[in-house]
Amino acid sequence: MTGSALHLGAVAGARAVCVLVHGRGQSPEEMQTHILARLDAPDVAFVLPRAPGNAWYAAKAVDPLTNATRAALATALDHLAADIAAARAAHPGLPLVLAGFSQGACLSLEYAFAGRPPPEALVALTGCRVGIPSDDRPHDLPPELPVYLTGSDADPWIPVSAFAEAALELGQGRARLRADLFPGRPHEATGAEVAMLQAVLADLVRGKTPEMAAPR
Repeated sequence: MTGSALHLGAVAGARAVCVLVHGRGQSPEEMQTHILARLDAPDVAFVLPRAPGNAWYAAKAVDPLTNATRAALATALDHLAADIAAARAAHPGLPLVLAGFSQGACLSLEYAFAGRPPPEALVALTGCRVGIPSDDRPHDLPPELPVYLTGSDADPWIPVSAFAEAALELGQGRARLRADLFPGRPHEATGAEVAMLQAVLADLVRGKTPEMAAPR
């Protein structure tokens, strides 16, 4: 796998894989502290990609796409695709969840919409599409992909309008979507969101399509 990624959890005997992508100004170690430490997933191997300079691209997710942002996004998607391919090669035949928080959630959504080899499920904690609806963006989402999308009306980085636009595009792409909006929630992953990630992982460990039925 790419040398900078952090690898945690089950290695021998893993029954599922989770690639968890950090946000802007964050690190894999912060994802370990803020999310993985709150999970009970002993049968899951975790791969945490690391962005150069701790950011996947410079622009805000809701800024109009520029040539520079498109180039940075393409580089980040290639980086993520390499980590996913390496995780697949290291754990052949296992189901894989692509998850991310904030900028990592946005990058994960763009990966899915770009038509790249899909995960078995996508968990976007505080995420949206990168760019604005009038931008020329890919819409090659694999149909019936299980997706869990979250947001907040009080989030300083992902406005509720961008969350809603992402939910609309996921619906139009025929995703198996559950979208949860948490009123007043600051820029963080709540216990309910972490519990949903755990539920998705548990379903895949059992060989089931994720039901995303954990309570809010």
